Amino acid sequence: MPVRPWVRRLLITELVILALLVVVIGWFFWQSRLARTTLNGMLLDPPQDVPAVRLLGSDGQLHAVTDFRGKVTVVFFGYTHCPDVCPTTASTITRARALLGDQANHVQFVFVSVDPERDTPERLASYLAKYDPSYLGLTGDEAAIQELATAFGVHYAKVESSSALGYVVEHTASTFVLDREGRLRAVLPFGLTPEQVASDLRALLK
Repeated sequence: MPVRPWVRRLLITELVILALLVVVIGWFFWQSRLARTTLNGMLLDPPQDVPAVRLLGSDGQLHAVTDFRGKVTVVFFGYTHCPDVCPTTASTITRARALLGDQANHVQFVFVSVDPERDTPERLASYLAKYDPSYLGLTGDEAAIQELATAFGVHYAKVESSSALGYVVEHTASTFVLDREGRLRAVLPFGLTPEQVASDLRALLK
């Protein structure tokens, strides 16, 4: 028995409405996902495991960047003789933590030296104390530092200089954020404002 024209039109209309509903629902789902995950930096989904490489801390104890589970850990690879990127980053993190209020107690900043030849635990402690006494510096064996840096995709290299410093160290300027489980969750590019960094840290603290 042939399908009557009005029945065919009704079926087509229902299919069109169903298709539109699927598109609309999908769009709202996607927008809500973006609202939950959009950062000023780059969100890693799924988060990535990082090795528990142990280095000597500015407090004289051995630590790995993964030791601070339960907190959000902000990791930066730099050196204390750095003329620009490192002090700018440390200052930005300090100001971002100030914007977090009490939530700052759940954020740990770890400064991994890429210049172990000059960055002793004592020098790191003195350098970081200018920003916040809770900050932890890590230094130690070159091979261990290289292993950790490679895991984060960090590049660094000593470059001879005619300045009084003798040499500088070129290094990746990004900052890395581990979630409360100790997994790499976000990468923050150099140049974000303290407000942008604070916003991202709030999102990752949830």
